[in-house]
Amino acid sequence: MQTSYRTIAEAIANIGQEWPDKGFVFQDAKGEERRYSFPEVEEETARRAAGLQQMGLEKGDRFGLIVIEPEDFVLDFLAALRVGILPVPLYPPLSMGSLDAYADRTALILSTAKAKVLVASEKLQNVLWSLVDRVPTLEKLVRAETLGQTTAKPVYPTIEPDDLAFLQYTSGSTSDPKGVMVTHGSLIANVNGIMGPNGLNMNPAVDKGCSWLPLYHDMGLIGFVISPIVWGVEVVFIPTMRFIRRPNTWMDTIHRHRATATFAPNFAYALITRRCKDNDLSKWDLSCLKACGCGAEPIHPDTMREFTALFSEKCGMPENAILPAYGMAEATLAISLKDVDKPMRTIVVDAQSFEDEGVVKAPEGDDTVVLEHVCCGPAFPGHEVAAFDGDTRLAEGVEGELCVRGPSVTPGYFENPEATASTFRDGWLRTGDLGYLVDGDIVITGRLKDLIIFNGRNIHPQSVEWVAAEIDGVRKGNVVAFSRPGASSEELVLALETRAADKEQLVKLVKQAVQREMSLTISEVVCLEPGSLPKTSSGKLQRRKTRQQFMNGSLGTEGSRAMGSNADKVTLAKHVAKSLWSRAKARVLAK
Repeated sequence: MQTSYRTIAEAIANIGQEWPDKGFVFQDAKGEERRYSFPEVEEETARRAAGLQQMGLEKGDRFGLIVIEPEDFVLDFLAALRVGILPVPLYPPLSMGSLDAYADRTALILSTAKAKVLVASEKLQNVLWSLVDRVPTLEKLVRAETLGQTTAKPVYPTIEPDDLAFLQYTSGSTSDPKGVMVTHGSLIANVNGIMGPNGLNMNPAVDKGCSWLPLYHDMGLIGFVISPIVWGVEVVFIPTMRFIRRPNTWMDTIHRHRATATFAPNFAYALITRRCKDNDLSKWDLSCLKACGCGAEPIHPDTMREFTALFSEKCGMPENAILPAYGMAEATLAISLKDVDKPMRTIVVDAQSFEDEGVVKAPEGDDTVVLEHVCCGPAFPGHEVAAFDGDTRLAEGVEGELCVRGPSVTPGYFENPEATASTFRDGWLRTGDLGYLVDGDIVITGRLKDLIIFNGRNIHPQSVEWVAAEIDGVRKGNVVAFSRPGASSEELVLALETRAADKEQLVKLVKQAVQREMSLTISEVVCLEPGSLPKTSSGKLQRRKTRQQFMNGSLGTEGSRAMGSNADKVTLAKHVAKSLWSRAKARVLAK
C-alpha cells in the first residue's frame, strides 16, 4: 500500500473523509486529554491557516514556531503546510541559566531563515519578544493560541510535490545551524517507507501511535504528526516535559489507549526499564505493542535486550517489538527500519580486526575481544545505501561513510549552497555516519567526526561509553569518550555524570572495566554532576563540544547551577526587560 496523496496539504484536507473516526489526542501537562477527529483537524487547521494569512504571510514565507503545547504546535504547523507558508520549528528555552546562549542561537536561526513572524506559546512571550529587535526580518511575535480566532476563510495556493513544506534546522552546536529544506514530495516518499508494508505496515483500522517526542525534531514531527495524518492513523501525544518528569506516563498511556507503535532514543528505554516498579509492571498490559522503534542515537544492544526481557515477561509485550531504525533530517527522517515481524538482529565482530582494518570478521576463540553492532534493516524500496571510502564504494562487511540516495533525500540546505555542495554530492547524500552493510541490512557504528584514533586503532566512542555505563554509580546514557593530545600520542579521556560519593573508587572501577573489556588505557576520568554534559535540544550527547569544554577548562559548568539561583534570576530578568522594551516599542510603532 502507498498513499495516493501527492502533498501533505492534500492529505490534511482529505484524510478525514477516508478515516472520519480517527484523529489526534492531545494530553496537557496534567494528563487531561482533548481529541480532534481528522475532520475536526481539517476544520481547525483551515481556521489557523486563515489566521496566518491575515498576518500578511504568503506562500513561501517563513515563520518561527516555538510552542510548548502539543495541541497548538500540531494544529499551527499543519495549518501552515496547507497554504504553503513554511514553519521553522524551534525548541523552547530549556533552563534559565542558558537563556543567553538560547537567545543567540534562536536569533541566528530566525535570521538565517529570514523569518517574518514568530509564533510562540503565551507563557514564553516575556522572554522571546526581544528577538523581534534582534532579527532584521522579524516583524512581530504572535501567541500560538490566537491563530484560530478568525472567521476568515483561507485562500489555498497550488502546492506541488517539489514545493518546500518546512525548514528543519539541525540541532548540533559546533557549526552554524543549517536549515534542511523538506519538500512535500520527500515527505510523501518517506511516509510511504515508514508506514507501508516494508516499514511499520500500519493499518489505520487497528493501529495507533503514542509519542512523547519533541515536536520540533524530525522523529516526533514527521514520525508522529505527518506520517499518521497521511496514513489515517490515530496518535496520542504526551507533552515531552510530562514524560521527563514522570517517565511512567509513557507506558500508562500506551496501556490505556492500546497503542501499537511508539518510538524513542536509546536512553528512554534504559530510563523506563530502570524507573518502573513492580506495581507499575503488574498493571500494564503491553501486548498491544508491535513496534517500539529506537533511533536518533547509537543503539545499545544490552539496553534493548533488558527492556524486551522485562516488559515481555511482566507486561506481555511481543518479543519482536523492538525495532532499530536509522535516519537523519537530510533524508527527511527514516532511511531504514527493522522488519516488524523479525527479532532484533546484531552482528558480533572481532574487535581487533574491525578497529585495525574496518572489516567484519567473526571472532575466533572465547578470549577474543568483540564488538556487537545492531542491524537497522534494509533501505526503503526505491532507496539505496552504500558505504564509501572517499569516492570508492566498499563491499559489504567493510566500514565506511554511509551514503544514501532516493526520493526521500531532501534538496539541501536553505540558502546555503556551500554546505549543500559539501553534503549532497554526485547524487548521494553523504551522511557523516560510519557503518557497513551485511546481507543488505544497514549497521551504524558511529559518527565519522567522533572517531578516536588511539595507538593506531579506530575506536568508536560509544563502545567505550557503554562499558563505563555498566559500572554502578555511572548514569547510563551520560558518558562521553574522546581523545586529547598526549606527550607521545593521543590519550583517552572519559567524562561521566554520577551521584556517587566515592568518586576515586568509581574512577578506578571504570578504568579497570575499560582495560579488561577493550584493552584500552584511560588516561583521565572526569566525574561531573548530573546535567553537566552538553547535549543537543533533542537530548543527544555532544562529544565534540564536551571535548572542547574539557580542553578549555569549562567542562562541568553547563547546567550544573541550581535552578532559581541568583544568576538564573538575573539572566531571566534581563531577558524579560528586553522583551518588555521590544513589545512596548512595537505597540508605539503600530499606532
